Amino acid sequence: MLMVDDDDDDDDDDDDDDDDDDDDDDDEEAQIEIIPCKICGDKSSGIHYGVITCEGCKGFFRRSQKSNASYSCPRQKNCMIDRTSRNRCQHCRLQKCRTVGMSRDAVKFGRMSKKQRDSLYAEVQKHLLLQQQKNQEGPSLLLTLPSIETPILGEAEQLSPLYGPPTSSVTELQDEGYMVQNSPEGGSVSSKADSGGGGGRGRGGGRGRGRGGGRGETQAFYLDIQPSPDQSGLDINGIKPEPLSDLNSSNGFFPLCPLGDGDPSSLSMAELEDLAQVTSQSHLETCQFLREQEVREAFLQEEVQRYQSKPREEMWQLCAVKITEAIQYVVEFAKRIEGFMDLCQNDQIVLLKAGSLEVVLVRMCRVFDSQNNSVFFDGKFAGPDVFKALGCDDLISSVFDFAESMCSLRLSEEELALFSAYILLSADRSWLQDKLRVEKLQQKTELALKHVLQKNQREEGALSKLRCKVSALRSLCSRHSENLSAFRAVYPDIVRTHFPPLYRELFGGDMELNMELNMHHGDL
Repeated sequence: MLMVDDDDDDDDDDDDDDDDDDDDDDDEEAQIEIIPCKICGDKSSGIHYGVITCEGCKGFFRRSQKSNASYSCPRQKNCMIDRTSRNRCQHCRLQKCRTVGMSRDAVKFGRMSKKQRDSLYAEVQKHLLLQQQKNQEGPSLLLTLPSIETPILGEAEQLSPLYGPPTSSVTELQDEGYMVQNSPEGGSVSSKADSGGGGGRGRGGGRGRGRGGGRGETQAFYLDIQPSPDQSGLDINGIKPEPLSDLNSSNGFFPLCPLGDGDPSSLSMAELEDLAQVTSQSHLETCQFLREQEVREAFLQEEVQRYQSKPREEMWQLCAVKITEAIQYVVEFAKRIEGFMDLCQNDQIVLLKAGSLEVVLVRMCRVFDSQNNSVFFDGKFAGPDVFKALGCDDLISSVFDFAESMCSLRLSEEELALFSAYILLSADRSWLQDKLRVEKLQQKTELALKHVLQKNQREEGALSKLRCKVSALRSLCSRHSENLSAFRAVYPDIVRTHFPPLYRELFGGDMELNMELNMHHGDL
């Protein structure tokens, strides 16, 4: 049962619930949660101040009314407000609250006219129908993800001469003489990283320096590209992940206690060590770039100029393809996190949609050259200037700054693995059905991370520094969503027909659905 109109303890209404007592009203109230928040699109909790909103927007509006707040917009007073960006501009958020009709004087649910109730009922039915249609479209692409060896682009991209498949595929790299790492199933996976060679150095544990900076000089930066694991096993209804090792064998491992049950603090030191090893092995086997093995070059200046002269939409599509490729590896990593596949299907999808890009950004530090401020992209090392055509210089600069800050932590692969798992298992994501179970998984991962940091004799406060990175990651992902929304407003057909379907599902589906559903507000 939803709480309706609990907006203020001091609301001057003596009979708030007078008309909410009969069963019909209760049924209608309970169905309201199908309609997302009219302000930000998050999960709603009822009708507040006359509008269907989430708890966050309800509280924001209440506070703004109590303090008679006057906010200013640092931009053009037209900021997009959604669940990832709603805290970035109070002015535009309050403006949207007022635009959709939020008011302290609004009628409460039990006092609505028949016309208002009929309008609300019609909107509920529309949402139910759309949800039913969406369910009939089949499972999420996250559950049936293809491997990189099979095309991840739709037919439109494959047929389009302008937006063709990405360069630097595994086959092309082999043709160029680069060594390609076999998949885990192939039996030649590097099972150990170089000491300290995680996200810290970005130059093969310090084995090479090189130049870069767009001058095309050969760098002693070695990369080994691993083909994507077989993602067809992501169908949760049929196939479970293959075990990384036989935990019951005499190989030094032993079964972990069920991660979804019990007190996280009850894990022994040995169990924490085992969890760390299993997570680290999963990480190494699902990294797009396992270890430094081949010499790579920085882009020549004329190559940089070619990227800069690309049409904006072409560069966006190329980056969308590269991000999607990286996300496939993250999905496989998540599938191998102890306890993840035991979560309900809804929660697996929620966690992947919310956390996959964050982990991609964390993993970026493994292929980042701090000395030359460049990242491995499309076959060579690229500085921020390569991405000029995207039209979002501030975002690109912030991404590079984040990668540099991650490199400065000099994380080992084991530490990087546990931090990535910690991010994916964030229990504060919206729309989770079993937050408590996810919270226990995250707590145990955090304990294992703390154990490894202490084992590696990290300075006091290392864990706090990593926690601070979480807010930075969320800010970056929010800004990515804002820039994508601005791009889609100009090039909707390009996004719909030329971007990888998985990318659209991860970063476009919710916004598109909410835009469609919020076209008709009724009398609310």
